Amino acid sequence: MKWIIALCFVLLGSPLVAQHRYWVANYDSLAQVLRRQTTDTARVRTIRHMLDVGELTEPRRRQQALPLLNELLTLNARTQQFDEAPYQELRAGLALWVQAKNHSQALAALHQAIDLFDAAQHPVPQLLVDLAPLYNELRGSDLRMAYFQRKLLQYRVHGVMENEAACHLVLGGSYRHRGDYNQAISHYLHAADLFKKFNRIYYSKELMVAGTTYADWGNPNKGLEYLQQAVTLNERYKMGGLQPMFAQQALSKLYLQQGRLPEALQHAEATLQTARQDSVDREQFTAYALVLKSLVLLEMQRTEAVLPLLTRAQQLADSLHMPISARPGEFALDVAWAQYYTARHEYDQANAYWQKAYQQATAINFQLLRPKYLQQIIRFQDKRNDAESMRRYTRAYFNLLDTLNRAQGSSLLAQYEGERLAQAQNEQIARLRQEKVVQDLRLRQRSKLLGVAGAAIVLVSCLGGVVFRQLQINKHTLAQLRATQNQLVQSEKWAFVGEVSAGIAHELQNPLNFMKKFAEVSTALVDNMHDPKKQAGLEQEILVGLRQNLQEISQHGIRASAIIKDMLEHSRSGTGERAPTDLNALVLEYLQLARQSQELGEQAQQTGVVTALAPELPTVSVVPSDLGRVLLNLFTNAFYAVAQRKHTADDTYVPQVQVRTQLVTGTVEVRVQDNGIGMTPEVREKAFEPFFTTKPTGEGTGLGLSLSYDIVRSHGGTIRVESEAGQGAEFIIILPVG
Repeated sequence: MKWIIALCFVLLGSPLVAQHRYWVANYDSLAQVLRRQTTDTARVRTIRHMLDVGELTEPRRRQQALPLLNELLTLNARTQQFDEAPYQELRAGLALWVQAKNHSQALAALHQAIDLFDAAQHPVPQLLVDLAPLYNELRGSDLRMAYFQRKLLQYRVHGVMENEAACHLVLGGSYRHRGDYNQAISHYLHAADLFKKFNRIYYSKELMVAGTTYADWGNPNKGLEYLQQAVTLNERYKMGGLQPMFAQQALSKLYLQQGRLPEALQHAEATLQTARQDSVDREQFTAYALVLKSLVLLEMQRTEAVLPLLTRAQQLADSLHMPISARPGEFALDVAWAQYYTARHEYDQANAYWQKAYQQATAINFQLLRPKYLQQIIRFQDKRNDAESMRRYTRAYFNLLDTLNRAQGSSLLAQYEGERLAQAQNEQIARLRQEKVVQDLRLRQRSKLLGVAGAAIVLVSCLGGVVFRQLQINKHTLAQLRATQNQLVQSEKWAFVGEVSAGIAHELQNPLNFMKKFAEVSTALVDNMHDPKKQAGLEQEILVGLRQNLQEISQHGIRASAIIKDMLEHSRSGTGERAPTDLNALVLEYLQLARQSQELGEQAQQTGVVTALAPELPTVSVVPSDLGRVLLNLFTNAFYAVAQRKHTADDTYVPQVQVRTQLVTGTVEVRVQDNGIGMTPEVREKAFEPFFTTKPTGEGTGLGLSLSYDIVRSHGGTIRVESEAGQGAEFIIILPVG
């Protein structure tokens, strides 16, 4: 379990998934993680995460946040992981909000907290969203509009996408509250586009709100389009909690508006079922769902089924002191009662509830509902044939429309005027961003210059005396170093000469000893030929022995000559003229020479050869004869290795040598692989040392791979071997192109 939690935190740090995973984290799941954590660092990280994603609109959530803030500040006093000033202001504001003592002071403290979070470059979109209900409690719709318009411009300049999305969300609600559907939908869709990049839950919510606002504006088809997009998102990402309830509620209202009552009732039932399953706000959202279902049943003229639903909704509303509008939208309980009593022809009670609904909408200046309620009251009074009341409410309705039209008149602009304003605003944002970049650059340069200057002063002060003393010491020791260097060069030269001479002497000693031995034996045989005591016919056997001895002397002389020849090749390696060479052609030429070698005989001809030469391989600048000697040596060793293994392998063994060339990022590779006897780790480490060989005496000088190593190095390349005993070997040459 611990490693699973650790992996989750690693994933949260990945740039590709961190945005969505961080902002849609479940608050209750984070609380469970916090209970299992013991280290201060881990608890600080989790508490800050919980405060970032936790909602504060409900009193219970605000009360839960205060102990978390207290613990966070206590832990930070020990660990010093972050600047705690924003969290201190947040705690002060929440404490005032919870105590309901002074909402104005609470709002001021939360504003200060947001400014401090901005200075710390820490996005707080949820906190910005949670300010909206506090403004509502203060009846400060104009102040809310001005504040979030100012913050929106700030976040657009600084590129704080998360906070910009939250400002669009709140402004959309503000314009909808005023009945300005055009501006409201524009801000909702702006918010949806931004939330799409980091918070799928709010992305779906804003699509739903845009859809319901379109429906209220009189375009149900466009509203249904956005609601269906939100439902698709909920299903695709398996969003739980209240997301499905909000979607079902919005669809039910839309179908009710269109008169599609069976679909409206189906979605109202789904809303009620989802609300009853919620563990946090079950009672509040159940009341909303009961009212919605009642409105649908009333439209279907099923009045007898409505009374128990409204009675239960009224009980919940009274116990929770539910307002006419909250997070799920309009709470139309009084409207539902009015329609219920109207259907039962109990007009006095219906009139009382219509009056109550309109008074509540007027008290909170809810301009979206006031015209709607007045229209419904006028129709109700018309049905009662109460001409006086109908005229009074009609005058109130037209007066309200005049007021709203005057309020919105200043914001009515032609399309081109709107484009000009948008262009001017974008230019202002671009200018402010440029000024911010220049200011930040100047501050960084100033800080760097001050730091460099301070460091330089300290450095010069500390090192001045040290440098002077060191110069004096260096003058004294420079002559000694030069003399010592000359001695070391001479010593290295003579050490190398001694090492090479010892190697040559050792290698030549064996063939010379054999030549001396066979010469002495031959001399003794010749002396015995003239001994009269020897039996007749023995001369022929002596001549045969002499012939064999002379052959042995010749072979060891050839071996001594080969040693001297290889040493001369060592001294001449890399001195030839380089030329652009077709490496594939060179490989094929020397591979054929190796297979025709008299030394290997039929063994090379019976070995399977597989070539995989890269087409269009670029030419390489090499000494063809030197590189050919390397290739010939590798091919000969490969044929020898498979022949040795064939002596001890069973009948299923198939000797094979593979030769490949390929182009790898500016270099060419030649790979020679065999399935022969392979090498032990000890042999592999000494493979390129001079005079080291695993072949029997007389069959190798131990200079072939050493010479190959020097030739490849002289061409600016590398050569290495990969091998295991009994598994074959692969030699890899890498040469630069060009």
